[in-house]
Amino acid sequence: MGNWLVNHWFSAAVLAAWLGINIFLFTYYFLFFDRDERYFYTRAILGSALAWARASAKCLNFNSMLILLPVCRNLLSFLRGTCSCCRRTLRKQLDHNLTFHKLVAYTLALLTAVHTIAHLFNLERYNHSQQATDGSLPAVLSKMHLQGSKWLNPIHSNQTVRTVEYVAFTTIPGLTGVIITLALILMVTSSTEFIRRNYFEVFWYTHHLFLIYFAGLVIHGIAGLVRGQTEESMEEVHPHQCARCLTYKAENCSHSCWKDPEFGSIPTEPGGVLSPIPAPQVVMHPARVLELQMQKKGFRMEVGQYVFINCPAISMLEWHPFTLTSAPEEDFFSVHIRVAGDWTERLVDTFQQQKSEMPRIEVDGPFGTASEDVFQYEVAMLVGAGIGVTPFASILKSIWYKFQQADQTLKTKKIYFYWLCRDTGAFAWFNDLLASLEQKMAESGKADFLTYRLFLTGWDTSIANNVALRFDTATDTVTGLRHKTIFGRPMWNSEFAAVAAAHPRSVVGVFLCGPGALAKSLQKSCHQHSSLDPRKVKFYFNKENF
Repeated sequence: MGNWLVNHWFSAAVLAAWLGINIFLFTYYFLFFDRDERYFYTRAILGSALAWARASAKCLNFNSMLILLPVCRNLLSFLRGTCSCCRRTLRKQLDHNLTFHKLVAYTLALLTAVHTIAHLFNLERYNHSQQATDGSLPAVLSKMHLQGSKWLNPIHSNQTVRTVEYVAFTTIPGLTGVIITLALILMVTSSTEFIRRNYFEVFWYTHHLFLIYFAGLVIHGIAGLVRGQTEESMEEVHPHQCARCLTYKAENCSHSCWKDPEFGSIPTEPGGVLSPIPAPQVVMHPARVLELQMQKKGFRMEVGQYVFINCPAISMLEWHPFTLTSAPEEDFFSVHIRVAGDWTERLVDTFQQQKSEMPRIEVDGPFGTASEDVFQYEVAMLVGAGIGVTPFASILKSIWYKFQQADQTLKTKKIYFYWLCRDTGAFAWFNDLLASLEQKMAESGKADFLTYRLFLTGWDTSIANNVALRFDTATDTVTGLRHKTIFGRPMWNSEFAAVAAAHPRSVVGVFLCGPGALAKSLQKSCHQHSSLDPRKVKFYFNKENF
């Protein structure tokens, strides 16, 4: 009886968490689209149907993300293996995978109905506003920018044929919405117990329509039929001051309000950015490392995150991941790109050759990585190999800003930074940052906060002779920094033993951006030097994975 109660309590807790997330998403986005000033003019035409459509869409995206997880058999097998040492109560929850899958599917069906009905109201109101001639605000808004790209009402004609049916079957959102809905109806209706037991092939084949469902879901919001006022337009003609001037040109309207508002698409997902970026600033570093600095317009990031970059001038289809090297506190975001293949070589050549007009760059992201957790540890060991130093550039820059701002919330008390490079040129672009950090730490009385060790794994006789001749100088011959460059590879057992001795009761986060062989070595050292006593030092390994 006790185990039964525990199992059902745990199941109820999981369902409550899932239901709570759905309620939160729906409520948050409903209020967002019902109150946000960017959608003031959109609401003038659509009313509350806008909020119903967008809130249900966010919940649809969330549940579509979950729907396949309970039926991924390899994933379930993996989880059972990793949970073998967990309590039986936790492992038993995996037995409810199909129940949860069905619950999510029925929720998708309900949300699809809400989303579809809301958009039917939207289309009808768009059509009514377009045909209105009474000079009302919806009528005026519907006539704006019909010949340009800044329109608000997607129905640009007064002909009655261009109504609900026309938009549903001739636009990307309309057509994909119909396809997605039909696919979902077929999958749900064919999964009833009667069909599964008597016509299993029907159930099996119609369930493979999930491929069409997800393909349609990805491109459903591309065209952006439902729009809001752009940020630039909001600054020039704010709706609270200028909306009344659209229906009648009042004498007391300010001069700026005589300009029409402009509108743009609602992003498909507010968590990331998928958009063309204004021409970036380009900096070329030694060892053919290209730095792109881009405007931080509507772009929010954390330390250690990465983005996907596309250059249409090279390829419309190729997107490559790059770690952000800027800090969240800076007013731009940047990436450093080293030549390591055909695409990166063509990218560097393209930017070097273009002197007047820079090629267009598109960015998707940012996305989270393990490095985001670095400030959760009192002690952190950062290990970068070659261009793998990039996530730690963001972290070290952020620390520099936190010291400047005297941030009292900084939990991290000590950072050990290791950088392994094959050639001296690779050190050059990072030297300025390290030199600034050295100076800032010394000025603030925290010179011991950062300990960095640079390892040169490839060198020739001339470099060795030059170092030997200038061995007694105060600064390093290779980098010009106070810490001397070490020739060769780190002895990780010695490094970990030293950190363990210096911090006998700390939890140490070890972060790597580098090759798999180095990851295995560091992971092994983490296990070897972690104490079995929970009160003593423990090392936790984290690796960047794109």
